[in-house]
Amino acid sequence: MSRLRRFLDKVEPSFQKGGAYHKWFAVFEMVDTFLYSPADTTRGSPHVRDGIDLKRLMTYVVIATFPVIMMMLWNTGHQANSAMAELGMTSLDGWRGSVLNYLGIGFDPNSISASMLHGLLYFLPIYLTTLIAGGTFEVLFAAVRNHEVNEGFLVTSMLYTLIMPASTPLWQVALGIIFGVVLGKEVFGGTGKNFLNPALTGRAFLYFAYPAQMSGDAVWTAIDGFTGATPLALGAAGGLEAITNAGFTWTQTFLGVMQGSLGETSALACLLGAGFLLYTRVASYRIIFGVFFGMVVTSLLFNLIGSDTNPMFALPWYWHLTLGGFAFGMIFMATDPVSAAMTNKGRWIYGLLIGFMTVLIRVINPAFPEGIMLAILFANLFAPLIDYFVVRANVKRRLERS
Repeated sequence: MSRLRRFLDKVEPSFQKGGAYHKWFAVFEMVDTFLYSPADTTRGSPHVRDGIDLKRLMTYVVIATFPVIMMMLWNTGHQANSAMAELGMTSLDGWRGSVLNYLGIGFDPNSISASMLHGLLYFLPIYLTTLIAGGTFEVLFAAVRNHEVNEGFLVTSMLYTLIMPASTPLWQVALGIIFGVVLGKEVFGGTGKNFLNPALTGRAFLYFAYPAQMSGDAVWTAIDGFTGATPLALGAAGGLEAITNAGFTWTQTFLGVMQGSLGETSALACLLGAGFLLYTRVASYRIIFGVFFGMVVTSLLFNLIGSDTNPMFALPWYWHLTLGGFAFGMIFMATDPVSAAMTNKGRWIYGLLIGFMTVLIRVINPAFPEGIMLAILFANLFAPLIDYFVVRANVKRRLERS
């Protein structure tokens, strides 16, 4: 119990468990307890005591996104300011332009502070909309079921925000997170009982409901009048040659200096987060390497087969790694401990399936240049079945030995 909770319990009885404000207060308490451990500890012998609990696990995931967030803030603002410079714009209409002009920051794409603040003005509305819309339904279901609101939504809200395009209308942001929270998690019982990743469920809903804005074949630079194609869309049309002819280099895509969803562009930032998650043992290395090896093997297989009509057959594996949201999905989405496979051998199979399906969708499917999102959701559906057969195989081997 946090210090703030103990104080409010004394001065306002309605904050007591089951009170009118208790569920909403739990959302704010997650911030209060973000950087320290609760004072309450379990000391009785029948209980298992460990150095990590649900709150600490979720907190580590949010900390691991910090490199992605910092890169996202700069790159989003940099892309917007660069688009303005290319279009000959010296000012921006709307409240963002008013804020930047009032602060005297300007719109220089070469200025780190100007790019960071401009990117922040795109990130904050989407994140706050996600917290308010999704948090409302989290609180609603928690109040009806008399459950605690935990840090699971804090992770879902952050990951959902980072996979959204900067130009997404806020009403669509709210609609997507509500769909993900309600139909992706709460209808199955809430945190720990969902078999689909809630953030990806909301993102997939928006993709199928509004494909013209969410398909990933056009750039997501939030400046009116700026058009273009994403590297994956260029690759689907003309292969690696089309990507390089458009001015994209592998180093550029690895660093993430390009248009795309808010937090998915930088493979380097994602790998830094992966290092932290692996060091703290929050993420399973079996899943991460399984996704990677599945992608590499499938890419090499397509390279070997070749095609005279589909240039994506020839795209090397190291380009698949840095294009689109592959790195972000491999590290932050596929490793979701609830919707992923639970057994060690099952995690390898689960990861290999995601890597295989990602490349298969990217190369074979002409309507969707991305692939990692649908591949993870597809693997989520099969994760319980994978674990079932792994356990049955283990039981069979033990019976044969005895």
